[in-house]
Amino acid sequence: MTDLFSLSGKRFLVTGGTRGIGRAISLHFAGAGASVIANYVRNDTEAGELKGIAEREGLRIEPCRADLTSPKGIELIEQAVSEGGSGLSGLVHCAATGVHKPAAELTLRHFDWTFELNVRAFFNLVQRLRGLFANDSSIVAVSSEGAVRSVPFYALVGSSKGALESLARHLATELAPSGIRVNILAPGSVLTEAWDSMPDGEKRMKESAMRSPLKRLVTPEEVAWAAHFLCCDASRGVIGHRLVVDGGTGVVQ
Repeated sequence: MTDLFSLSGKRFLVTGGTRGIGRAISLHFAGAGASVIANYVRNDTEAGELKGIAEREGLRIEPCRADLTSPKGIELIEQAVSEGGSGLSGLVHCAATGVHKPAAELTLRHFDWTFELNVRAFFNLVQRLRGLFANDSSIVAVSSEGAVRSVPFYALVGSSKGALESLARHLATELAPSGIRVNILAPGSVLTEAWDSMPDGEKRMKESAMRSPLKRLVTPEEVAWAAHFLCCDASRGVIGHRLVVDGGTGVVQ
């Protein structure tokens, strides 16, 4: 019987794939037998560290530096995908940015910068890579709890994730006949370095952990397992779904 949970032989593009949740997904997918293009935009050190791990462990991960908000960056991604010689099995859009301030202190420049990567780049990638996807492929838009509830200092990031989710649902119905499944992966509070950039990050991290029935934060590796499911053949009947990975926080008052 065919292993419907296998990723062996598949090819994936993971945006924001060298740090945080994206890094965990890149390593997990490669460890499961896939080849991964791990996109990043600035930190060559992190990309080099990921490449070093891949080489030591015999994993197929190729970092690709490309600014997804620029035409040149999208061209570099198209080139990297095309050079693989086989269809793209999936896209996991983890790349995200934002400004953590009260809404009253935000500007239109902050708005444009946040939406350009979190939403527009996703739309552009799907449009430009559409003809390169293999049959029975998968697109995963990585969202957050801020898409559906108010989170302190998260107005632009949260609203951009809400727009991302709506876009993903519309794409899901349009792309399904072409053999491309689109779903949403919505992590709750995850143990990553992202907390370092948030006001009162350490305090809020501890509060989030205490709200969870697990009494801890979700790990990036646990999110990666959920991404694995959405990108393997076992989830072929799952389309337009929002998979929440929050350790049960969302069901606690």
